[in-house]
Amino acid sequence: MTKAGFVALIGEPNAGKSTLLNRMVGAKVSIVTHKVQTTRARIRGVAMEGDSQIVFVDTPGLFKPRRRLDRAMVAAAWGGAADADVIVLLIEAHRGKTEGVERILENLAEVAKGHRVALAINKIDRVKSDVLLALTQRMNDAFAFEKTFMISAERGYGVDDLRKWLADELPESPWLYPEDQIADLPMRMIAAEMTREKLTLRLHQELPYQLTVETENWEERKDGSARIDQVIYVARDGHKGIILGNKGETIKAISKASREELEEFLGRKVHLFCQIKVREKWLDEAERYSEMGLDFKDGNA
Repeated sequence: MTKAGFVALIGEPNAGKSTLLNRMVGAKVSIVTHKVQTTRARIRGVAMEGDSQIVFVDTPGLFKPRRRLDRAMVAAAWGGAADADVIVLLIEAHRGKTEGVERILENLAEVAKGHRVALAINKIDRVKSDVLLALTQRMNDAFAFEKTFMISAERGYGVDDLRKWLADELPESPWLYPEDQIADLPMRMIAAEMTREKLTLRLHQELPYQLTVETENWEERKDGSARIDQVIYVARDGHKGIILGNKGETIKAISKASREELEEFLGRKVHLFCQIKVREKWLDEAERYSEMGLDFKDGNA
């Protein structure tokens, strides 16, 4: 008897959803940075636990949307939760029951009907046990969670217990993906996400949310290597200079870091070529949203 199903990881930006997904899957399939709102598409990572196949949906962080892109991201997050078999709400132990978490709990009451819902309190190494117990009580008073897990996604504490519980909760089903597949994102999108992560880490606070990366071309070469051509779209001409850096040093460093990670991920040589294009209205182009795995219509006010 095999089991398979979808598990949605939801929570505020920077709660550790991407780190938890990568820990569960055992490989890096989701963008992880210290900056908030970095996950844009619903990224599916696939983990095996005994006879169960757990398909994780790493949703964009839930926050108060201000722009079209924000609204599309929040819609994708709630859509991922509604489509899942099990929902896991991830909160940060040291931040507790914030205003943002309270907003999520209000929406969860409606979205969670017919779903199993668990609470995972992350970053438990940052607080004392009495604070943790008080937070657990407050959260369970606010919502009837099936189970509460205390974890550290970064260090791996408690993650195995959560994965085993999820595996047991899934419905009986044939596996949805081949046993050795770890993500259902096309490699073109994973490659673009890797480059966007390097941009996010390298550049200052406000720029990363006004750029996107697309893999324009992927060519398999006879020697087993791959040539990958990517376009970095920015909203303003001034952003182009920031990404290029002095004598092109910044874009070279970003391309090198992305190429090295891609080579490790693919296990072969990669030739990566990045160019920067200014598209002032890219945040209002349906095609850009499709490339990110988001629905353009969901961004309507």
